[in-house]
Amino acid sequence: MKNKNTVYLTQEGLDTLKKELDDLINVRRPENVQAIKEARALGDLSENAEYDTARNEQAVIEARIKQLEKMLENVSIISDVSTDFVSIGNTVAIKYVDDDEEDEYKIVGSQEANPFESRISNESPIAQALFNHKVGDIVTVESPNGAYQVEITAIQ
Repeated sequence: MKNKNTVYLTQEGLDTLKKELDDLINVRRPENVQAIKEARALGDLSENAEYDTARNEQAVIEARIKQLEKMLENVSIISDVSTDFVSIGNTVAIKYVDDDEEDEYKIVGSQEANPFESRISNESPIAQALFNHKVGDIVTVESPNGAYQVEITAIQ
């Protein structure tokens, strides 16, 4: 792993962030500038709700642009992942030792994590516990709800 500022993304995730940044810079920012101009033209800025709203939106847009630019400066693309040991980019099938329930997770960077799609962050307790282990290993996951054990049944 790289430094703690590294943002791990799949190529798909990188493309999504670049598209969002492009939209913010080339569509939303100009629309916002126009909204500020129109609100200013209405007169007294001290009691101008449209102006306040447009300025607040400007702050949100600029903050997100800055955040995206910083992420893109520190991006590491997840590619060519080995299936010998668990690492970021793998899809891992596990079996819970206590109840034989099975799950499958794709380990991605925190920006792409979505538990509803079984995409977990490389920073999550379960991903951290699985890293550098192989099929057949039983690992202990330290979670906020207590420790539990899982067996790695497949790595893709």
